[in-house]
Amino acid sequence: MAAAPGQTPAAPARPVVLHAARLLDVKTGHMAKPGEVLVQGERIVEVGSSVKRPEGAEVIDLGDCTLLPGLIDAHIHLFLHPGAEDLQTVEESVPQRTILATLAARNDLMAGFTAERDMGTEGAGSADTAVRDAINEGLIPGPRLRISGNAVNILGGHEDAIGYNPEQHVLPNATYANNADELVAVMRQQFKEGADFIKIYETGPDRIRDGKFTTVYQYTEPQLEAAVKEAARLGKRVAVHATGEPGTLFAAQAGVVSIDHANQLGDETVRLMKEKQIFAVPTFTIFEYFAEHAATAAQAAREHEMLDVKVQEFKKQVAAGVPMAVGSDVGPFPHGTQARELVLMVKYGMAPLAVLQADWLNGAKLLGWEGQIGALEPGYLADVIAAPGDPLEDIGVLQKVGFVMKGGVIYKK
Repeated sequence: MAAAPGQTPAAPARPVVLHAARLLDVKTGHMAKPGEVLVQGERIVEVGSSVKRPEGAEVIDLGDCTLLPGLIDAHIHLFLHPGAEDLQTVEESVPQRTILATLAARNDLMAGFTAERDMGTEGAGSADTAVRDAINEGLIPGPRLRISGNAVNILGGHEDAIGYNPEQHVLPNATYANNADELVAVMRQQFKEGADFIKIYETGPDRIRDGKFTTVYQYTEPQLEAAVKEAARLGKRVAVHATGEPGTLFAAQAGVVSIDHANQLGDETVRLMKEKQIFAVPTFTIFEYFAEHAATAAQAAREHEMLDVKVQEFKKQVAAGVPMAVGSDVGPFPHGTQARELVLMVKYGMAPLAVLQADWLNGAKLLGWEGQIGALEPGYLADVIAAPGDPLEDIGVLQKVGFVMKGGVIYKK
């Protein structure tokens, strides 16, 4: 397991005791009243209703709040912002988009998200390497990041530049790879440039006809398997954008780490995901946003129909025990507002504790930081937030995070 990066500015030299009305043990669901966390440097030393107060310790009383681990968003796009998604990647330079990405990272951190997985720069190449490294070096504030560089796509596929004048040679928002050999070559280049994992577009475009969801696959199972094996050779993993069958089945057969969006999962796909512990990442917030911000009434009706089908499928997935992680697809909607994803996962059928466990416990596994983030336990990194009220009673309080600590450094108070 790779170490979770620390950061400069350095954590305070003297110990810090955080005190609040409540503290959640996410593994058991037990709510300690009151709750305290003793932090020394970048790590948690002690957790409970009452902790030691070493000489010289700073005590911070957060009042009627609940102490929680820092939130994890397993599907973000730092290099996107609200507006015409395709046009911004054409009109804005990579330096401009990188500056905006640093602001997005700050907004996410201030909203309580202390660890995130960036699912592609959408045409900005490996610029996310620089953002991740600047955060790790303490040059800019932001979450711990797992990055994928540019995502991977086929010619004419989901993220290609379609609908433009061919003579202008508008570049795609992902890197072309049309067979297994090209996949491996592209992956090696992306790893060379700093990617932590690989993001592959496996399906698209999506359609609903007579209430039935359909989508085309982009890579065969053997092609995806070649990608998974190449990543595994370096101790890394592959995640896919995959909305439905048969692409979702090919991804599960190949052994990807997550199937993102997962609008439709067949019985065999569900069986394999449970057997291999492959995470579904629903990303409800982006579907809701597109439905509510459609350009025409017809488009809005289509987006709402897509969301309705997705909700019904999600309820089946939850009932079947598909492993879930929490990812919002933030970027096309404003950074720092993505705690909405947790609210929607509860709205559409999961219990609040189950959603929190999906976010923290499964999110830590998905990002490769299990045992270091995602819980308030001795030895874990001191990624701690405080939210008003009790998230087990109203998960919406996570949209109002008032205190953020990452690695023992306070960023919001």
